[in-house]
Amino acid sequence: VQLQASGGGLVQTGGSLTLSCTVSGSIVSWNSMNWYRQTPGNQREFVASITRGGDTTYADSVQDRFIIFRNSARSTAYLQMNSLKPDDAGIYYCNAHVRVYSTGPGYPPYESWGQGTLVTVSS
Repeated sequence: VQLQASGGGLVQTGGSLTLSCTVSGSIVSWNSMNWYRQTPGNQREFVASITRGGDTTYADSVQDRFIIFRNSARSTAYLQMNSLKPDDAGIYYCNAHVRVYSTGPGYPPYESWGQGTLVTVSS
């Protein structure tokens, strides 16, 4: 299972960026796709999540500014980030909970992480 994240870059305070994350590999389905971010010296923190059914969850710090949406047919999730602040800067990682094909019975769950994409917000 591979996750490919993209879309990071440099943006001014108040600007917008949209990140994307595509899952590929021997997956049966994905159950949720999630975004986390990390800054130097800090733990990775949750940003937003979306289920295959479209239910979304946001961290309080990004509520009403960020929008997570998906294209299920393309196994891709997007994070539209609006009204960006310097505190939003960091490396953004996508994460997916999927079910994979197996030689055994059923489709076991599997968690995968992408490589991270850097978001820089200038003040």
